[in-house]
Amino acid sequence: MKEKIKSHWFILVILALAQFMVVLDVSIVNVMLPTVQKAFHLNEQSLQWIITAYTLTFGGFLLFGGRAADLFGRRKVFLIGVTVFSLASLLAGLSQSGGMLITIRAIQGLAGAFMSPAALSIVLVTYKEGHERNLALSVWGAVAAGGAAVGVLLGGILTEYLGWRWNFFINVPVGIFVLIAAYYLVPKHESEETHNDLDLFGAISITSSLMLLVYGLVKAPTAGWTSHSSLIFFGLSIILMAAFIWNENRVKNPLVPLKIFKIRNLTAANIIQLFTAASLFSVFFFATLYLQEILGYSPVKTGVSFLIIPIVIGITATSAPKLIQKIGYKPILVAGPLFTGFGLFLLGHLVVHGSYFKNIMPGLIVMGFGLGFTFVSILVAATSGVKPEQSGLASGLVNTAQQVGGSLGLAILSGIAASSTTRYIMNAHSHTPLTIVEGTVHGFSQGFYIAVTFSILASLTAAIVIKQKKGPIKVDPTAGLA
Repeated sequence: MKEKIKSHWFILVILALAQFMVVLDVSIVNVMLPTVQKAFHLNEQSLQWIITAYTLTFGGFLLFGGRAADLFGRRKVFLIGVTVFSLASLLAGLSQSGGMLITIRAIQGLAGAFMSPAALSIVLVTYKEGHERNLALSVWGAVAAGGAAVGVLLGGILTEYLGWRWNFFINVPVGIFVLIAAYYLVPKHESEETHNDLDLFGAISITSSLMLLVYGLVKAPTAGWTSHSSLIFFGLSIILMAAFIWNENRVKNPLVPLKIFKIRNLTAANIIQLFTAASLFSVFFFATLYLQEILGYSPVKTGVSFLIIPIVIGITATSAPKLIQKIGYKPILVAGPLFTGFGLFLLGHLVVHGSYFKNIMPGLIVMGFGLGFTFVSILVAATSGVKPEQSGLASGLVNTAQQVGGSLGLAILSGIAASSTTRYIMNAHSHTPLTIVEGTVHGFSQGFYIAVTFSILASLTAAIVIKQKKGPIKVDPTAGLA
């Protein structure tokens, strides 16, 4: 029995480490962007695609990857994903041009889209529903929420002391370790289904719809929200989404059986995840720019500044299972996003001659407190009551909500920030360098303030849609990881 528990612990460590790599690679590149811009002589628009290429393919193919794990075997899909991700990381570090780096980043995101839902799906079938699974998901949630902050810190250290290429090289030895360990320790997890009929039309239509939507939102601030190109992207996205829904209702083995959304808490949890991620991604984007461009922080100092988030998240996420056991996840999903929103509100009080301890740190602490409880509760709500044959799909949905929500939120909020900055400078009586700096900070503040609305919407969704039995959640008192 003890040997089995130890094996479970090792499996969780391996899978969490894989997820850590995936989440890390969303944020680790933020601090290195100015260095890469100089190295490859990229303009601002091209530079943004180093991040966007990854999130586009990652968010766009997650449902495809989750369903593939259900159909072809979780471990098999996971191992393939880790292999491609590690090779892509090596090639990204060896990139000789901006175009090559952006292309490899897209491949990295594609590999992550197969690797991440397969890993979470393995967690769901390894730990039985209840307190045992809640403990495992608390670790998973801490990794998912804290990985972005650690990415900024690690990215700063690697960029300053070893060079920007090591932001990608670091994945190679970690990937090899995960690959070997998973091959020997993770059970084979053959397909839960009696068929391997992958809904290709459904996969292509939903992936294309999501990618066109995010692409349109990224380009809209520059091209104009009502421009010809923006309307084409948004229109095609809507048409493809309609085609996807039509297809899922008529095929024998759909990519996403729409009846899964009849699981009320799963649907609500994914909406909450969407709004939470939409607000979260903006923090690292705006706060990183504020620390480096306004306060003059170095890459390493910027990274250290974000270290408070994973520390607070780690404390709250590990406490979440006991709290969920006592009061259930609904109260936490109502209150958690409000703490996150208050943290964003505090971050909105930026000034030109500000300081980290006054203008950044308080907001990060409050946000971390809210996020630690929220992410774990989202995972529990999104996966409770899901059948084993749909665990990959459920994993893909919750990961898709996070990546698409983050991409949409960043596109919308960065557009609002840019517009606010432009208006501020145009309305100023003089266009001095100080005015430009003031306008930039004003734009960041507006971005944070608008992000608060996402957190409020997440809380309202939990209050209205989430259903939970009265009283504490009953769990097996003998269940647990230790």
